[in-house]
Amino acid sequence: MNDHLKLNVSLLRRRVPNLTTAARSVGLRPATVSNLCTGKISVGRAEVKTILTLANLANCTMDELIIQGGKLNMIETGIKPLDLFAPIVQGGTNGFIARSQIGQFVVLAELTQLLKEKGYSSILLTPNQTFPGLSDLEGFVNTKCHSIEDAFAEVALIEEKQNVILYVDRSFIVSGELYELRERFEAEGYPDVTTILFDPSGEAVDVDDPFGPLDSLCYFDIDLATRGIYPAIHPVQSTSVLVEEDALESNHTAIHRKAKKLLRRYKEIRVLMNTLGKEKIPEADLELFEKGERLEAYLSQPFYVAEEFTKIKGETVSIQDSIQDIEKILSGSYNHLKPVDMKYKGTLSK
Repeated sequence: MNDHLKLNVSLLRRRVPNLTTAARSVGLRPATVSNLCTGKISVGRAEVKTILTLANLANCTMDELIIQGGKLNMIETGIKPLDLFAPIVQGGTNGFIARSQIGQFVVLAELTQLLKEKGYSSILLTPNQTFPGLSDLEGFVNTKCHSIEDAFAEVALIEEKQNVILYVDRSFIVSGELYELRERFEAEGYPDVTTILFDPSGEAVDVDDPFGPLDSLCYFDIDLATRGIYPAIHPVQSTSVLVEEDALESNHTAIHRKAKKLLRRYKEIRVLMNTLGKEKIPEADLELFEKGERLEAYLSQPFYVAEEFTKIKGETVSIQDSIQDIEKILSGSYNHLKPVDMKYKGTLSK
């Protein structure tokens, strides 16, 4: 085995819908299985008995379970914290986890609008229920449906299926219906459809592995939302297999890791300052804190879909411009700017 090998995650999802529960029942740690599925643990470094147990669960051979890793592609959105910390995997399964009403549907609406301009079609699969904030997304998708039959029919109508974004309510995962839909896609020979999973109730925050194995996870930070910093995407808890498998440009991966390291420490220092007071924080930590404040402010962004409410013109930022800006923030080139001067701006480089 080598690091270019990976699990056939789509086969696992089809054969073992409740993978977390099934793994635990045969003595496997759910976290290990999840990390294998996302690539955080390479197949080449996993214990043979773990892979064999998964093959037995899926009722398949080792050759069927282990495949040669293909190239993963990112869908660039122009949303700074999303592209940097939780880049969307084309054809992958991407999860959005948030408390209710802290801005996830506004992010999804902006994402939908921006990708529509790039030729993507969006389908919203949700129960026929009303949830707070969901209307923020409903007005931007191409189609809304309430059953997997209708969702399958809508995807079938779209010629370029690789450009489909399928938003799926978590209830269709819990019921197992999403797995049935994927089986039908595969039976028809469709390419993997880019799926974004969400939970309108906000309860997924309190559930271990609420969506099953994911290719990317966009986690929302209630602290950012409380302080009025949007999009409130958690820079530390958000992640993507694109980073873990080095599928991004090297400078993107490097800045992702450096920015995450700084913001992790910034959050720790912030807690200490609130507890001990600023005067008891070492000078070196204060410098890190101030740099983290600037980066946090820079990662806020005005959205086109929110212009009516914010009265600020929406902006998109390419990932290369984001990387260039963040490199300068990390190097201290913007130390002369106050965080408030960097908040709700686009790129700083132009």
